[in-house]
Amino acid sequence: MNRFLVRTNESKDEGFKITNTIKDFLEKNGKTVQIEVMDDKKIYGKEEASFFDKENRPDAVIVLGGDGTMLRAARDFVEEEVPILGVNLGSLGYLAEVEKSHITEALKKLISGDYFIEERMMLEGNILRDGQSVAHTMALNDIAVLKSLPFRAINFDVYVNGQFLKSYGADGVIVSTPTGSTGYNLSAGGPIVEPCADLLVMTPVCPHTMNSRSIILAGEDEVYIEIKDAKNGGEQAAFAMSDGAAHFDLKTGDSFVLRRSERRTRIIKLKKESFLEILQKKMND
Repeated sequence: MNRFLVRTNESKDEGFKITNTIKDFLEKNGKTVQIEVMDDKKIYGKEEASFFDKENRPDAVIVLGGDGTMLRAARDFVEEEVPILGVNLGSLGYLAEVEKSHITEALKKLISGDYFIEERMMLEGNILRDGQSVAHTMALNDIAVLKSLPFRAINFDVYVNGQFLKSYGADGVIVSTPTGSTGYNLSAGGPIVEPCADLLVMTPVCPHTMNSRSIILAGEDEVYIEIKDAKNGGEQAAFAMSDGAAHFDLKTGDSFVLRRSERRTRIIKLKKESFLEILQKKMND
């Protein structure tokens, strides 16, 4: 690897100390480095010559921050299929491979080729209104359809591969990848899944019934969620979130079609630690 894009988060890396450590180390070893600085709203540095033309494509992206920063990077870079290495500057950091105290050791492994790449499933979703697609999104963790108003559930129907499954009254529903099973899905009572499994997890959020539980679906299944009228026959207000960030407003009659994407996020792994070993450490932090 010779060309690196480093995406850093100013709110996580005060004074860019860790960013500069990475940049200096790579450049001293003859590597080319470009820096992107992001905050919660935008990314800076895009006005520079892009690394994503054919001549300047990076060999890897190093992402500094928490899981939210990693999720954003997964969506931004999935089309280029560039592998991503995460440096954890947040709390749990399920997605980040490297802790900040081990950066130099990690960089040595990276430039010497002592790593492997793990491919993770991505979700894609299309919002349909009056039969037309009005929005498209992708997610590494999950896509959720949720109520917009407090103290009021939303009514929606779920179909799988065109077959009716169930009518729900709930605060919403989460469709998660295996990678996302330890995120919102877990908080909503859903199961933890090995991240390289080929399946989807659908978990209702606060369902108004005693018999609604998570459902494990095949990776190739297509999930169709249709927003129905309120119980009083009025309009309903809901919204969809992609990886807890991208936001799309929904109303009665709208549908959200979710499926496994043909694209996959490529995550750089530096140690052959099993999923159960990682999970045990994170759950005891």
